[in-house]
Amino acid sequence: MRTGDERYLPARDKGPVRRWTRDWIDSRRSIGQYIVGVALGSLILLFILIQLSPFWASIVMLSMYVVVFAVIADAIWRGVTLKKALVNKFGQDKLPRGSVWYGINRSLQPRRNRMPHPQVKLGERPS
Repeated sequence: MRTGDERYLPARDKGPVRRWTRDWIDSRRSIGQYIVGVALGSLILLFILIQLSPFWASIVMLSMYVVVFAVIADAIWRGVTLKKALVNKFGQDKLPRGSVWYGINRSLQPRRNRMPHPQVKLGERPS
């Protein structure tokens, strides 16, 4: 499964559309893949600053809201562009249900935790 061999993939990951979607998502960076690290860092900083300066703690909390809204906007934008790319590549009638949502969910995961592992490098376009 780690290598992306079709024989060992679960049903939700099989097929040429899902493979191309994985490659398309894995070739780009997204804000969502960094959200876990940013949230953890903000939480630690918040615990430190709440004792020292409530004003700066509220600024950190506000910035976390901004990051969450940026992740949501990035996911929407990524879904729209992925849908256009899938329709151009495979056609509207060949798309399995949930292909765009599959790509959005994958883009929100840290790159090293994605399963099956990414088969393309960052910046490399899928064929």
